[in-house]
Amino acid sequence: MGPVPSRYSISKFAKAIRNPKLFVEEARRVALLTNAAYSRFTSPDSVCDVVSEEWDTLIILDGCRYDLFEEANTFENEPGYRISAGSESWEFLRENFEGRELHDTIYVTANPHAPKLSSDTFFQTVNLLDSHWDEELRTVTPQAMTQEALKIHSEHPDKQLIVHYMQPHFPFIGEKGQEIAHSGINIGEQTDDSDGLHIWFGLRDNKLDLDDETVYEAYKENLELTLPHVHELISELDGVSVVTSDHGNLVGDRTGPIPVKGYGHPRGFYTPSLVKVPWLRIDSGERREVTAEPPLESRSTEMASETVLDRLADLGYRGDG
Repeated sequence: MGPVPSRYSISKFAKAIRNPKLFVEEARRVALLTNAAYSRFTSPDSVCDVVSEEWDTLIILDGCRYDLFEEANTFENEPGYRISAGSESWEFLRENFEGRELHDTIYVTANPHAPKLSSDTFFQTVNLLDSHWDEELRTVTPQAMTQEALKIHSEHPDKQLIVHYMQPHFPFIGEKGQEIAHSGINIGEQTDDSDGLHIWFGLRDNKLDLDDETVYEAYKENLELTLPHVHELISELDGVSVVTSDHGNLVGDRTGPIPVKGYGHPRGFYTPSLVKVPWLRIDSGERREVTAEPPLESRSTEMASETVLDRLADLGYRGDG
């Protein structure tokens, strides 16, 4: 999710001309819209279809850009990369999974966009947004994700596994991150109260007493706290495990052709920091023998729409975007 620039209108821009502060904000939004459109014409033609790749377990680190993973990587293997089919979660899920029958695969996830997928996409979808939600951290922890994924694998060892961690996507759960006032995020209209500001909007509009470097360190810390749990998961699984991401994240990166800073991960913005994602393969013995079966009733996918919207808000998403 990211701060998608507001829809441009002549009346809005005319109003901004009379207000220097509004003018700067609107000019930035128009520049980002221009850069997003430009990215669609210059993005790589070859995007990754994760279903067609070789893996028994696909581990998705939400919002993990390639260079961040390369910097924090604790595996012996050096990561390669792929170009994601989306610059935000729903775009990634839709392009890779929607309309397919992956009945040899179980999807364990903490992503609030997962309920949008057709209920018969996977053999089973296990969504932890309700059952394993941490009220204090406003997310699902990597510990909970690993424990549940291992439990599911023990119950269905003949299935491929997709494990979708919410980290390093904020909220920030580490010591540095917890010093940043962003828990219980309010993504309604922005106010002058820094505790209620969305972290990326706050940075973009200079409404937070923070710099990009401080937030990047908290973002990196989220990944560093997650990787030990990814190691634990992989050590207990057979076959080929791949660590990747659904999309990256802008943390003050200059986008182009207009050199304006970007934040978050707007849909349809195919700049490298958003679509270049890690692809790390770990081989652990023989490939898993998998079988396809009619889908089971998915766990925790039929959540109340209010719960889904609350989780989207806590994780920084506006509505369904």
